[in-house]
Amino acid sequence: MIAQTIQLALAPVFVLVALGHILVTLSARLGRIVDRSRDLHGRFVASGGTERDIVMRQMRETDQRISLIGRALRAMVISALGIGLTVSILFLEELAGAVVQDLVNLQNVAGGVFLFSLGWMMWGLLLFLRETRVALNSLKIPQEYFDDRSDA
Repeated sequence: MIAQTIQLALAPVFVLVALGHILVTLSARLGRIVDRSRDLHGRFVASGGTERDIVMRQMRETDQRISLIGRALRAMVISALGIGLTVSILFLEELAGAVVQDLVNLQNVAGGVFLFSLGWMMWGLLLFLRETRVALNSLKIPQEYFDDRSDA
């Protein structure tokens, strides 16, 4: 029977591996955003006038991105903890056997925890999507940099 439990636990474990990869991506992205933030702080101190206003706008965007990535990381970690709990519950059910099944159906509990974890994962992905949209919007080249002449 333990072999069946191991097979049953494989799907949540694959989700856990995927979450690990997403966490690495988010952490690397956060590191780059923090580096950008530090650069902007230095530029802010050294700037004045309209350049200072531009740097301030970029600092606000960077702050928003840091917040979104931080929230996405939190959601993904909660999801990963829930997936780990799901696997633990599946094995607990197998090991505890009929004693626990008389009190509570652990498969239903495991299913509920798994759904809860998927919800947190989807929330984290939505936050990540929002952060990438903020990043892309901040990277748009202002229209005034383009002239009306065509190069052709």
